[in-house]
Amino acid sequence: MSSIVTVMADEIAEQPEAIRRTLDALLPLREELRGLFAGRRRVSFVARGSSDNAATYGRYLLEACAGVSAALAAPSIATHYRADLDLTDTLLVAVSQSGATTEIVECVDWARSHGAAIVSVTNVADSPLAKGADVALVTRAGPEVAVPATKTYLTQLVAMAVLADALGADLEQDLARVADEVAGAVRGAELVEPAVALLRDAAHVVVTGRGLCLGTALETALKIEETSLTPVRGYSYADLRHGPISVIEPSVVAVLVAASDGPMLEPMTALADDLRRRGARVVGIGGDTPFARTCDVHVPGPDLPEPVAPLGLVVPAQLLVEQLARARGHDPDNPRGLAKVTRTDSH
Repeated sequence: MSSIVTVMADEIAEQPEAIRRTLDALLPLREELRGLFAGRRRVSFVARGSSDNAATYGRYLLEACAGVSAALAAPSIATHYRADLDLTDTLLVAVSQSGATTEIVECVDWARSHGAAIVSVTNVADSPLAKGADVALVTRAGPEVAVPATKTYLTQLVAMAVLADALGADLEQDLARVADEVAGAVRGAELVEPAVALLRDAAHVVVTGRGLCLGTALETALKIEETSLTPVRGYSYADLRHGPISVIEPSVVAVLVAASDGPMLEPMTALADDLRRRGARVVGIGGDTPFARTCDVHVPGPDLPEPVAPLGLVVPAQLLVEQLARARGHDPDNPRGLAKVTRTDSH
């Protein structure tokens, strides 16, 4: 791999400090979050693009670790159907790195008019989303120049973990270790090179994960697709098992994302073995030693327990994406046809 330095690579390298700044800013807001949720029963997330993948992690984290019912809301229910729903028992979490995605801002206005309390997750303190929230979780990623979200996405995951900790999960001690684990992953950027070599000429790529790691898998698929300009399918473990696995063949490279512990590790290891028996080549990110041995190429993940593992797992995935784009002759900083602010038709 060449020594060309991209803005995306620089911003990946800035993430340990971005995590530390974001934790310092958001952990003191936990009491406000608890107070806002008091008397309410559920959390709904609204987001698009990479922010939607961060929200997927938040949903799993709240339900699996905080015992709070959570779901992903469809923005069109507010912006197009204008449904009349009773949201008086709901905390709406609106996620947008820019805080300026018109569709998401409209969802906030709609949800508030129907009784919801509002938390925003954004990287811009004076954005409409931050100003319109009851509690604004403003991440401290700093300005992000490269079009593919890296440090803004990871600090969104930090915000999700802080929210879950505030609502009943016990994550503070594990969160304190995340920045150091991410720094280690950044220093080991060369460890993704065998995976890049395997993916560079792949005719078909699928990416999968399960549970708390699903959002990371979907984000990895999205970023490969954005930067390498090739179709990539991101599946949950269950969706891949129910149908698409029947068309797996030797032309497919499958990327599997797994934590090093937790109830999803054994099924993900079995899936890696199954995919290889069907002829696919498998790139594993994270997992444990048996998982690594089952893959054709393995990229080490963080030494973090499953609830916060996605914050570390996304970093080797980002490094892989950046290097793969360059290996395929593309500019990862400026993927064709993309911009930083998501624009979705709201009319």
